[in-house]
Amino acid sequence: MKALYISGEWKESGTVYRNINPSDTGDCVDTYAVASAADVTAAVAAAQGALGEWSSSTPQQRFTALDFIGTEILDRKEELGRLLAREEGKTLPEATGEVARAGQIFKFFAGEAVRNSGEHIPSVRPGVEVDVFRQPIGVVALVTPWNFPIAIPSWKAAPALAFGNTVVLKPAELTPGCAWALAEIVSRSGLPKGAFNLVMGKGSVVGDALVRNSGVAGVSFTGSIEVGRSIAKTCADRLAKVQLEMGGKNPLVVLDDADLSVAVNAAVNGAYFSTGQRCTASSRLIVTAGIHDRFVAAIVEKIRSLKVDDALAPGTDIGPVVDETQLQKNLGYVETGKKEGAKLLHGGERLKRVKTGYYMTPALFTETGNAMRINREEIFGPVASVIRVKDYDEALAVANDTPFGLTSGICTTSLKYASHFRTHADSGMVMINLPTAGVDYHVPFGGRKGSSYGSREQGRAAAEFYTTVKTCYTAP
Repeated sequence: MKALYISGEWKESGTVYRNINPSDTGDCVDTYAVASAADVTAAVAAAQGALGEWSSSTPQQRFTALDFIGTEILDRKEELGRLLAREEGKTLPEATGEVARAGQIFKFFAGEAVRNSGEHIPSVRPGVEVDVFRQPIGVVALVTPWNFPIAIPSWKAAPALAFGNTVVLKPAELTPGCAWALAEIVSRSGLPKGAFNLVMGKGSVVGDALVRNSGVAGVSFTGSIEVGRSIAKTCADRLAKVQLEMGGKNPLVVLDDADLSVAVNAAVNGAYFSTGQRCTASSRLIVTAGIHDRFVAAIVEKIRSLKVDDALAPGTDIGPVVDETQLQKNLGYVETGKKEGAKLLHGGERLKRVKTGYYMTPALFTETGNAMRINREEIFGPVASVIRVKDYDEALAVANDTPFGLTSGICTTSLKYASHFRTHADSGMVMINLPTAGVDYHVPFGGRKGSSYGSREQGRAAAEFYTTVKTCYTAP
């Protein structure tokens, strides 16, 4: 059994979780300890106890610890990639790429630890000087999802530690393996005991106890909009800082003048890779009339060539859905789309493979309207819809007609339309002739409307959440 990590010690529990491989349900990746509310209390207390030492550490100490973590993640990317593929279902190349990104994130924030600077400003009063600098907010709770089980814990934990905060990480119940591996690496990085803690288990028990703990100064959450809203209310009630990433229903606009191969590749990558289990997935393909039929024919041909199989099998393009619950949700949305009058042009069926797993064929709907549930609600699976529009103006209006606003994309060879779209798309991120999914680690990540709440994640913007500004006046 893989234990909890609290106050620099590995702690077992009386309850365990069996981590099952979605590509092969006969394969148990490992068993992991499940935390109690009392364990959460102990973890927060440990983080509070370590705060004084870690927050007063030097930039070099922080750099050295984070650089150690990043280096080991990168050195072990093949091993950790296999672990990720087994527990989450990403194909091995995608999983290895995610692990590499996690290592790069720690390396980046190792640098940020020594680049953290302030301002020295003359006062408007003679003889008075003003210094403005940032300080850590305190103990931060990191509640992370199952779809990026090492990248998202890394892009939250790395800046938290770089800026001198202490951490309690609560990974998704479905994918504890990568978070445990991260904790094991962190345990040898030289951090003070209690600076990083790992508590695993259900969000309704472990996550709730963590969010409600008065010792937690800030909560960074990635997950569903329903849970995010609940966390926001809890944090507001006790005046804790909160950062939420909650999903998307992202549009990819394809105009008549688009390069067809570019558009198809962007759509297939964005909609179906990682089994569509990305908040940045291109679930709404908004296509103008002049290219619609050619685009649909080409994308169906491309989808049919994709291999759906075991995440570890050579040549697999799309792995399994993460578990039975998610698979049934996806299949339910396929039935909903058909009932709403959409045409299921391809896929949407459960697949059998040599090994028993949660496989489904990538689904493509045509003849859909933007008011349909399949175009309003985040499905979080390999399901995409084509929406036919007459021109760019209608495409932009449909793209923005959504309660979400994480990312959006456009495929066009027109500088005029590309420039207009990047300015007027109601989303936090815009992709031009690229998939809507796939972002860099050194720039801000986040959206608008129901997709995000609070300051941005990643890049230098991460300091906005993990630090607070102090202004100091000095007179002779």
